[in-house]
Amino acid sequence: MMMNKFLPITRAEMTERGWASVDFVFITGDSYVDHPSFGVAILTRLLESRGYTVAVLAQPDWKDPAYPDFKQFGCPNLGFFVTSGNIDSMVAHYTAAKKKRSDDAYTAGGKAGNRPDHAVAVYCNILRKCYPNAPIIIGGLEASLRRFAHYDYWSDSVLPSILFDSKADLLVYGMGENQILHIAEHLKNGENIATLQDVKGTAYAVKTTDYQPASAVDLPSYNRVATDKRDYAIAARKQYEEADAVCGRTVIQRHDMPYGNYILVQNPPAPPLTTQQLDEVYSLPYNRYYHPSYEALGGVPAIAEVEFSITHNRGCFGACNFCSLAFHQGRAVTVRSKQSIIQEAMSITQNPRFKGYIHDIGGPTANFRLPSCKKQEKLGLCKNRKCLAPKPCEHLQVEHTEYLDILRQVRKLPKIKKVFIRSGIRFDYLIKDESNEFFNELVQNHISGQLKVAPEHCSAAVLDKMGKPHIEVYKRFQDEFYKITKHKDKEQYLVPYLMSSHPGATLNDAVELALFLKKEKIRPEQVQDYYPTPGTISTAMFYTGLDPYTLEEIYVAKTPAQKAMQRALLQYFVPKNRPQVVAALKAANRADAAAILLPGVQINTPPERTKTKNGSGKHKNNSTKNNGRSNKNNGKKSQNSKRNSKKSY
Repeated sequence: MMMNKFLPITRAEMTERGWASVDFVFITGDSYVDHPSFGVAILTRLLESRGYTVAVLAQPDWKDPAYPDFKQFGCPNLGFFVTSGNIDSMVAHYTAAKKKRSDDAYTAGGKAGNRPDHAVAVYCNILRKCYPNAPIIIGGLEASLRRFAHYDYWSDSVLPSILFDSKADLLVYGMGENQILHIAEHLKNGENIATLQDVKGTAYAVKTTDYQPASAVDLPSYNRVATDKRDYAIAARKQYEEADAVCGRTVIQRHDMPYGNYILVQNPPAPPLTTQQLDEVYSLPYNRYYHPSYEALGGVPAIAEVEFSITHNRGCFGACNFCSLAFHQGRAVTVRSKQSIIQEAMSITQNPRFKGYIHDIGGPTANFRLPSCKKQEKLGLCKNRKCLAPKPCEHLQVEHTEYLDILRQVRKLPKIKKVFIRSGIRFDYLIKDESNEFFNELVQNHISGQLKVAPEHCSAAVLDKMGKPHIEVYKRFQDEFYKITKHKDKEQYLVPYLMSSHPGATLNDAVELALFLKKEKIRPEQVQDYYPTPGTISTAMFYTGLDPYTLEEIYVAKTPAQKAMQRALLQYFVPKNRPQVVAALKAANRADAAAILLPGVQINTPPERTKTKNGSGKHKNNSTKNNGRSNKNNGKKSQNSKRNSKKSY
């Protein structure tokens, strides 16, 4: 495979190309990886394809007060683009327990600490010191999800739009190809960045005194959402209501003192790329690898899973409440052409590092190739309704024909031994397919021993808050999976993703999940504690204790002790978790569950109560009464308790 030139990451590399300056400097919090799984690679290659000269400033040193890294390319001819990288810098640095991570997959050598907290704002403020008049455009996940006033989990406070903390001129939200080409063209034509206020998929700030009233959705102001949780919940819901590229409207949010009386203006979303545009984006001359200067450091770990993977779609109409995809990438599914995907697979086979295995042909959700329904092209996706949860919409289009055809054709290509699917099968969509053809071929050809799927919980109440289907759907999928696996004489397993402490999940819900896992003989090696990331509906629930769609109060586990007990219950079988599991069962008044989860362990529970501080509440199937009788009977289970424990499954 012929190696393409990496874009310059140092002044020396810029000079080697014969450039005295560049049109754009692209600053990123990640190490430079020239692969289409990295947004920086796509956007820089796209600008290059239009004739712009671009340099990449990867993980610049922000600690040196002279800022030599930020000055090495000089002031670009047209402007700076700034991103924290593929993920939010705070998520990159901290666990859900707010502990510092020891490594960073997006940094050469896996080394942690090579970017600052709140990287976008830090980088931009340095640029303002070095180049006061240079246009600064921010984008990527960190900027996109923080475009409005937002709850910041790490400081436990509501922060203003990132536009104000960063002092940037313009914010690009969502997938940014159309936006940056539009911006670049206008800057090239000599237009002032301050006048670029009509670009779809962007947000900007204007002084209140200069704002020209127009038709717009007016969110509760920053000051209101920072002090009133009900207003915050309302604002979160309205943001999602206007996130559709077909029917989304302009949204404004006032930011009063101490930010100088400004109005944040979000233009309507940019249309998603067409199939033809996506094909062009993925045909650009990527090296599909990290910059060679990182080799001595051990390379960039994040490349391992994606180097031989292919993205075939964008968008996800599944729109789980805890996932940022709906707010960033959008719910509308768009796809690449079959020929484009096959051509990429053929080019991968020419890579000398390729061993015959395509790791993934997927996307946000691997098995979506169609819009969720036929009406959305003209009307957009429904507001405040989900296509799949709690039940699939009657208008949902379910078909795997084209996806299956792509997989079959890629499997037949020379040098390809196996094609895996790892990026997430939406099981509730798959199980709705009247044909079992795809399911059979998935089990036969595309699983590397384990298939990861995401039921997340078993409680209907919790799943409703997550925006996920009820557990009965997963059970049908699980039964069919193992039926087909047995028929194919395969030894393959489902690995369910599970989440503890999601808003709305009480301690009793966690107990029920532990009982479900016990009954199904599922012993998860890893579980995820809910992580409140910026911009999601679930984060609004976590912060406010309200459901944004109903404004009803919900229980939220917030203290480390509350969260630790829920997490431990999901791995009740791990010896080191036993003290927390015992404490959780006692706090939940669940001696009945203890008899199942920890046979032989005596749980002395307190008297019945209607509500507990840990959110366990009164057990609906009267287990508290049964527990009281169990204690009187020296730990022997009553017949009522046996019946109730069966109900809990």
